[in-house]
Amino acid sequence: MPVLALVLIIIASSAVIFFMPAFEYDFYANIAVFVIAVGLLTVWSFVPYLRWKNTSYVLTSHRFTISTGVLNKSIDDIPMTKVNTVSADQSLMERMLGCGTLTVESAAEQGQIILRDIPQIQDVRAELFRALDDATDGEPSERGGR
Repeated sequence: MPVLALVLIIIASSAVIFFMPAFEYDFYANIAVFVIAVGLLTVWSFVPYLRWKNTSYVLTSHRFTISTGVLNKSIDDIPMTKVNTVSADQSLMERMLGCGTLTVESAAEQGQIILRDIPQIQDVRAELFRALDDATDGEPSERGGR
């Protein structure tokens, strides 16, 4: 969506400037269109990009850590032993871009965490399953019962 907003704002502002009739204050009108376009680009493209760029995921055999935030940092830790379900969803556009949405359900306090715009989603999902397998190795099986 931020890329679509970027393209639409550039096309719309260019069209407005190009088709604006000449009048006494057209210079100020062009500046106003430019300022509005920059403001919209900041809110709908630049800020989401910064949020996406400043989100990191650390996956170990014991924990899945999600760190988000540009100015303020938020860190969520999910113990691997608490992860119940992992699912990946991709729209057609996301498949073309190689990204997607990863949903992690856990028995921990967080419950369900939805991670959007994950690059190389299938690789991340496979790595998460490998880490889950590593975390459960050596632990007693719940099916084993007495």
